[in-house]
Amino acid sequence: MIEVGPRPPIVLFGQPVLHTPTRAVTEFDTALERLVDAMFTTMAAAPGAGLAANQVGVDLRVFVYDCGPEGKGCVVNPVLERLPGGLRDGEEGCLSIPGLSYPTPRARRVRCTGHNLDGSALDITAEGYLARAFQHEVDHLDGKVYLERLGGKARRRAEGDVETAPWRGRPLRHV
Repeated sequence: MIEVGPRPPIVLFGQPVLHTPTRAVTEFDTALERLVDAMFTTMAAAPGAGLAANQVGVDLRVFVYDCGPEGKGCVVNPVLERLPGGLRDGEEGCLSIPGLSYPTPRARRVRCTGHNLDGSALDITAEGYLARAFQHEVDHLDGKVYLERLGGKARRRAEGDVETAPWRGRPLRHV
């Protein structure tokens, strides 16, 4: 387990850890609990609705989320299944890509299975904003960022915006 401080910084777009699939969590221990606590602290300070472990430089398959009344929690080793209901575009941003947001297609409904911090099984059916958050975070854990889901004009606009962003990440066209 990789240790992090109480409020680890958010890794910005272009760093290799964001573009590499994460490893499964194999130990449900106090180090995992400390990581999750630190992730909640960082997410709340940002502020954001979700944060994947690789966004704080840790290549483990875990994310936290706080979508207000729709739910708050942590999922370890998530597996996502799209449910019937089609796709919907919605404005999406990312803590690792500050200041930018674009309409992004996502499944309206998903089923997320995985584990709690203690290793017990989780099975959550989500729709709307919570479904979008789950898909966004699982993409991170798979080494993808939401910009890769964009097409057409939105993709071209994002490419230009990323290349001129003050934090200057890796060009989107190379992802």
